[in-house]
Formats: sequence, C-alpha cells, structure tokens
Amino acid sequence: MSNHNLSRDEAATRSALITTHSYDVTLDVRDAADPATAGYPSTSTIRFSAEPGSATFLDFISGGVKSVMLNGKALEVDRVVDRDRIILEDLAAENTVTVTGTALYSRSGEGMHRFVDPADGQCYLYTQYEPADSRRVFANFEQPDLKAEFTFHVVAPAGWEVASNGVETARAPLADDAAACSWDFATTKRMSTYITTILAGPYFKATDHWGATLDDGTRLDVPLALYCRASLAESFDADELFRLTKSGLAFFNELFDYPYPWGKYDQAFVPEYNLGAMENPGLVTFTEKYVYASRATDAQYQARANTLMHEMAHMWFGDLVTMTWWDDLWLKESFADYMGTLGVDRATDWDTAWVNFASKRKAWAYVQDQLPTTHPIVADIPDLEAAKQNFDGITYAKGASVLKQLVSYVGFDDFIAGSRQYFRDHEFGNTSLHDLLQALSVASGRDLAGWARQWLQTSGISTITADIVDDDGIMGAVTLQQDARDPLTGKQELRPHRLRLGLYDPDSSGHLVRRESIELDVSGPSTLVAELAGRPRPALLLVNDEDLSYAKVRLDALSEHTVRTSLGTIQDPMARALCWTALWDSARDGATPAVRYIAAVERFAPLETGIGVLQNVLGNAATAIERYVPGAVRDGVRKDFLAVAAAQLQSAAPGSDHQLAWARALADVSRHGDSELPLLRGILEGATVIDGLAVDAELRWSFWQALAAHGQAMQRELDAELEADKTASGREGHAVASSARPDASVKAAAWDAAVNTTGLSNEILSATITGFTIAPRDLLEPYIEPYFECLERVWTERSIEIAGRIVRGLYPGAQDLAAGMEPITHPVLVTTDRWLQEHTDAPRALRRIIIEQRSHLLRALTAQAAG
Repeated sequence: MSNHNLSRDEAATRSALITTHSYDVTLDVRDAADPATAGYPSTSTIRFSAEPGSATFLDFISGGVKSVMLNGKALEVDRVVDRDRIILEDLAAENTVTVTGTALYSRSGEGMHRFVDPADGQCYLYTQYEPADSRRVFANFEQPDLKAEFTFHVVAPAGWEVASNGVETARAPLADDAAACSWDFATTKRMSTYITTILAGPYFKATDHWGATLDDGTRLDVPLALYCRASLAESFDADELFRLTKSGLAFFNELFDYPYPWGKYDQAFVPEYNLGAMENPGLVTFTEKYVYASRATDAQYQARANTLMHEMAHMWFGDLVTMTWWDDLWLKESFADYMGTLGVDRATDWDTAWVNFASKRKAWAYVQDQLPTTHPIVADIPDLEAAKQNFDGITYAKGASVLKQLVSYVGFDDFIAGSRQYFRDHEFGNTSLHDLLQALSVASGRDLAGWARQWLQTSGISTITADIVDDDGIMGAVTLQQDARDPLTGKQELRPHRLRLGLYDPDSSGHLVRRESIELDVSGPSTLVAELAGRPRPALLLVNDEDLSYAKVRLDALSEHTVRTSLGTIQDPMARALCWTALWDSARDGATPAVRYIAAVERFAPLETGIGVLQNVLGNAATAIERYVPGAVRDGVRKDFLAVAAAQLQSAAPGSDHQLAWARALADVSRHGDSELPLLRGILEGATVIDGLAVDAELRWSFWQALAAHGQAMQRELDAELEADKTASGREGHAVASSARPDASVKAAAWDAAVNTTGLSNEILSATITGFTIAPRDLLEPYIEPYFECLERVWTERSIEIAGRIVRGLYPGAQDLAAGMEPITHPVLVTTDRWLQEHTDAPRALRRIIIEQRSHLLRALTAQAAG
C-alpha cells in the first residue's frame, strides 16, 4: 500500500523538527520523446536545519531510488526507502541530503506530464504539482510551509524550449551528447514545493516586456513570455494575451503596493491540463483550451481573461504569502477568485465581469454548498487526499462571494490597506486565518472574529424569501425570512446579510425598470422592512438586487409571475441574471416543475443579450431536460426545445456569438434527441448552409457526437473526420463520438478501456467516459453493479486524479423515477446507500465522491417527482 497520503499531523510534526533552506535539482529529460522510456534521472540536493539527533522523511513517488547521501554518508537504500518516503535518521543541526533516482513520466497530468502531439508527432513536457505532486519529479519535503529557495537544471534535446520559475542563466551543449543541452535557471526566492515548475519541448515562444517606475524612483522590469505547442501557433493570439498581462500587472502592482516579486512572468498553454491554470511563480501554466483554434464567444474570451487575472493575483495571494496547511486553502483561492473578477472589471474593457460572476461562479458555489459534503470555507483538511477534493465551489466561488461582502462591510480602501500590510508582514512566509483577520481588523478598525465565525466557519447557504402582506396592491408588512440550515450540523446558522431590495415596474415602453432600491441589513430568522409599508406593491420585488450578498432567493408569487411573463423586458443585465438564477434554483430544488424553467428559456433566452448568461441558461436547460424533467414527458419537452434551438440557430444574427451558442445547445441536446439530426447532417455535409455559422472543427465534432449517439454515424465516418483533424482536440472529439455509438460491444470496449486498462491519458479517458454515458438507459444498466464492485480497486490502483475521473464520471446518475416511486427508494440510490454502509472504512475522498453523486441523483429524482 502507498504511504503518500501525508496527514496534517505528520506535516506539523515535520515542520516542528526541520527548516528547509535550499534545493538544487537536476532533471535529465533528453530521452522523453522515446515512448519506451518510462522515466528520467532526477537528482535533488536539499539543505535544511533540524533538531540534532531527530529523524524525519523525504517524499519521492518514483520509479526507483538509486542513492541517498546524507551529510556525506551513503545510506543503505533498501533500509531507508519506505515505499514513497525516504527515512532520514540521526540528523545534525545543519544537513545536506542528495537523492538520485528515476522519476516517471505521467499521462495523468500529475507530476511531469508527457504528451505526443498527434498533429506532428512532437513530444511536450510540463509539470503540475498542486497539491502535492512535485514529489513525483524530485525528492523533497512536500508540504506548503516548508519553503525554500530552488535552483533547477534541466538536460533536454538541444532544439527544445526549456523554462522554469527562474530566468535562464546558462545554456550549454553537452560534451558527450551533441543532440542535448543543459539549461541552468536562476535561484528563486523562497517558495513552496507545489508551485515549482518545469516546461520542456518544441514549444512556440513569443516574448515581450512590461515595466513600471516605483514610488521610490526605482525601475521594475518584468520580461514576458508566452508558450504554446508549435501546431497551435497559428491560433495563438499572443498580442492580446500580452495586452491583458500588461494591464493586469499594472493594476495589481498599484493595487497591492508591493512590486511584482518573481522576476519574469511567463505563461504557458499546455495540453491535457487537469486545471484551468496554475500559479507557478514566474511560469504560470494554463490549459491550452484557452488557445481558441475554433470560434469562441466573447464570454469565453472574458473567462480566459478572468483566469489570467486570477493566476496573476496568486503571485501575491498564495505565492508570496502561502497558507500553512490546506485547511486555509481559501486564503489563496478565494482571494484570487475575487481578484480575478475585480481585475477584469477594472483593468479590461469588459463591463459584465460581476454579472458573469453572479451567473456562473456563484451558481457553482450554490450547487456545492447544498451537497451533504459541503464544508466551511475554512475547512478541516486532515490529509492530502482531502486537500485534493477541496478545490471546489466553496473554496473558490463561495469564498470569493463572501470576500465581496467583506469588502462592502469594511470598505474597499480598508480591505486593500489590510491586504498590503498582510503582504509586508508575511512576505515569503506562511499564514493562517488569524493572520489575515488581524491585518484586516487593524486596517478597518472592526473586530472581524464574529464575521469570520458566521461566514467562514459554518456551512450551507441561506435562502431568503420575501413575505408580503398585500392590501389591494398596497404593501403592508414586508418580512424577509431567512432559512440557513447547516447541512453538516443540522443547525440554523443565521448569518448577517447586507443586501438591496429592488422595486421594479414597467415603464412607458413596457420595460421592467428599477424605480427604487432599499439597502438594509438582514439578520435572524425574519427581518421587517418597515420602509415598504404603505407603498404600492411593485411588479417585481427583487431580493438581493445588485448581488451584494451570498444567498439563494425565492421570489414571492407576484414577482415570480412577473418574471415568468416579462423576464425579457428587464433592462438591467445583473437583475436579469439574478432572475434567471432564481428560476433555476427553484427548478433544481423541486420547488417548481423543471418544465417551467425550460419554458422560460424557450421564451426569453432568444431575448437575452448577455452571451455569458445565455450560455449558462442554455446549459441549465439541457441539464433540466435530461435530469429534472419526468421521463414520461421528456421526449416531448426535448423535441420542443430542439425546435426552438434550431429556429434560433437559423434566425440569430449571422456570425454572432448568440448563433454559436444556439448551435452548441442544439448539438448538446441532440445527443439524446433525434428530431433535428437531419439538420445537423445537412450542415456537416454542406447541403444546409446557415449564413455566418463557422462550421469549424469543434462544432463539427459536436454534431458528429450527436449523430453517433443515435447510430447515425458510422465508425468509418468518424475515422475520416479524425483523419482531417489530426489534433489533440480532434482526438478527444473522436473518442467521445466513437464511444457514444449505441452498440453493446462499443459500450463494453469503452468500459474496459476506462476501468480495466491504463492506456488512456487523462483527457482521452474523460472523453471515453463521456461518450460511454451518452446512451439509452438499457445499454448502461448492465454496468450499475460492476461500477460499485470496481470502486475500491480503481481507487487503489490508479492515481487520485485518474481514479476521481473514473469514479465521478461512471456513476450511474442518469436515472428516471418510475410512476408512484418515492425518490429515496430508487434502486440506484438503494445500491449506493448499501455500498456506503458496507464500506465505511473506504478512503474519505472516495466516499466523498460517491456521496456527492448520490446527492445529485436524489436531487434529480426529487425534481422529477415535483414535475
């Protein structure tokens, strides 16, 4: 059994014993392009202090340790290597240890990921470590509070681009190998192991520069670089990325009043990336899905800018000052999520950043916060597996939402003043909740302990409903009712909310406009809004107008009627987005039938001007059709929606983002409904031409996937499409389409490839699973019992990233509620509950995934019952 699941207690014990000073790491990847070469030489020399006579351990998940030298003495490898740990005993006050071994290339996106470009056969490498995978590349003390300086050396093919956190200081051909070079990189400032990084391969590289004159007259010069695979260079909009980068650096340097501390600022867009991006100082890595080879909407470009700003904010929140342990992961992720949106809002030309935040990011948090596995923003993270699972909607989006409220509470200027002091007090160090609260409390003059307890240390979401006494159109008592049950404790956690009530009525043109707003504090189970008594009742009373607070809103009956009949006439984009969210929450919670949400989408989505909101709404509609609408009426509901999508595709402005959004929705829902397949086939073959529609590779694959799911695409057609699109994205599109074919042998092969073999890389694995699950339920039913039987084996045999994709992706969550059946008695829920009862000792992270998938299924069945 592996022993790489480091516990919080073990980490605390180790950090009490030792202090790390420096690492000198050499990696030799010159043979990476040879697929028969599984690993590469790795040498790590570490200087550290220790309590004399004490013992500790290094972390190294490897293909074998060759030697361990401690303070000039060779240790017996067989004795000191304990699986994924290297035991160091009888330490001196000052120590030097050198470990040589073989690190392994990865296809899971963990550690040193190796990718062969199907477009040209070239090999690319990059590293990804969070939360604890640098130990897959070099031996180290893998925990965030043991910071050190790092010096990297890389041996690689001479024609490659190689980069790391520090600037390149030297490059020289090898005396004994003319085909290889050795790169040396500058020593970094103190940082955590998980944000070190290496990039190597025949990458396309673009360079630029940003600089600023600081208040003391000194000059800050920051070299800039951008990387992507050579085959994507034609689609790489480097000029725009540099423009955004310079805007962000100027904004954050001024905002934080702490000069960018990491020297250069490189950004690499890499294949098969498990995350959106990672904040490695000096070399940020992004998913190459942000390099748009196919047509992308303005909302996609804005989302990319948000990610760019998010990672840049991490240079201060997370890299300069880092949480001591993963309990305080929010100290970096919540701040970066908030700052990412703030950066887009203030440092770019987009004016809908906070609308999209309300529509998408907060929606993610609302979903996560209603799961039985939700947790406080300041979480209890006992080990690394738990840390891996906590990169979720609570840590990111709920934390950012709460910070947005905190800014309103203490004032923006005081919030920034406290942040600046926090950086100065803890630069290159580690912190916890107390340290940040202290800085913000001093700056604002407010005691934030109570706020932290209510918002950071409790779980669940408040639901606020307006209770209105109506006397013939005149409001009497208006009371805001708060329900805030913590899913973990079952207790009511009634939080304070600073929010606005918007009063909306039709204007002379029939548009719904805000005629007045009232800002107030809500606390306790009910709050009387005395200011509204005696006033005419508005057509729409919008609770949490302008999205000031983190809360779910239930519309009163009249307001709901107004929204369902006049949503498209609401002029304010934020108000409209909040109304869409209220309708969606009502459908998800089973408070109203899902068909009513879909009807609203069919009626008002064609009028929605915000492309980001439109994309979310159409995605919600697709989910509602397949999961929340009762099976007995689903085919008819789906057919009606597809007819609307087809009509909108053909009537939308040619070449517009809205046209593309409707095309994608048509393809998505057509995976399960065949009524518009002739239209898709006609577009693919060129027999049907939609004016302005760019039928590029991404759209073509989505159409092929829909056809394949209904047996209307032959494998030879899919193979021919792949021959015309020999790209990484084409290979993923082909994998989805191929495994979507409704044939029992196809499903069996896809299942076997995903569950019983290890030949699929992370992204092809996910694509295969996606295609497998697109199927009539009778084809998937035979896999329900095998799914539960394989869980522990998969979790034991695979890395946590790969196991998580399999366990989450193959859960049989697409189920229908039979007539007269109670949701809780559905056979899949019963089987899930039995597995959980019989496997109480299963790893906590595995159980969490199963519990979450069970919750999603129960919610879907409950919504079907409501319909």
